[in-house]
Amino acid sequence: MVFVFLAVGAVALFSMVSVAVWSEARRKEREAYYKNDMIKRVAESQGPGAAAALTMMQEEARLAAEKTRQGLQIGGLVTGAAGLGVVIFLRVLLGPNQGIYLCGLIPLFVGLALFGSSFVVTTA
Repeated sequence: MVFVFLAVGAVALFSMVSVAVWSEARRKEREAYYKNDMIKRVAESQGPGAAAALTMMQEEARLAAEKTRQGLQIGGLVTGAAGLGVVIFLRVLLGPNQGIYLCGLIPLFVGLALFGSSFVVTTA
């Protein structure tokens, strides 16, 4: 009886999550469509609004690139700190004679690569 309850609960939970994710994606798609349509209409008009629409689009692109850069920096710092923590933890737990603590260098270098790539991301 407990198994049936858990099975039905799991199916209901994942069904609800899938509908929520689908509806959120649909909402974002509609917002992007209407926003792009509005910008296109303003840009097609021969007036001061065309220059303002172009400036707005450039500013949005710059903000998106800045957000990506900041996300890479935070992700790199967190991953690098986790790798350093693994190195210290395994070295203390197993001792310096065991080389297994060097496995923590993998996430440390991944974090450094993420952090370094944040400076390569273009902001154009």
